Amino acid sequence: MTLRKILEVTEGRVLTPDVDLDINATSAFSADLMSDVLHLAKEGALLLTGLTHPQVVRTAEMAGIAAILFIRNKVPPPETVQLAEEKGVPLLASRYTMFETGGRIYAAGMNSCDAPRTPDNA
Repeated sequence: MTLRKILEVTEGRVLTPDVDLDINATSAFSADLMSDVLHLAKEGALLLTGLTHPQVVRTAEMAGIAAILFIRNKVPPPETVQLAEEKGVPLLASRYTMFETGGRIYAAGMNSCDAPRTPDNA
């Protein structure tokens, strides 16, 4: 799913300049434990999180995350945005909770990092 579509279904906004909205996130992963991101998230995933400190960007870079989507109207501090720009990690934000944000992108066709959609679980 493209970042453009993700922004549309989450009523989100872009927090970093010069983001290519045609970047494709292959799945989504929700977490506030960065150790879970490193262990369980798949490369190319969209990360949904409520954490806004710079370590989130560092973790996303190491895990090959396509973009970070902050939930509940969270706005990262300037040092997080600056690091994301330097590392080329797009930052997005949505006003919805993690549950609703995940539900919205799942309903729009996004796969979970756990398992791709099949006719049996779609």
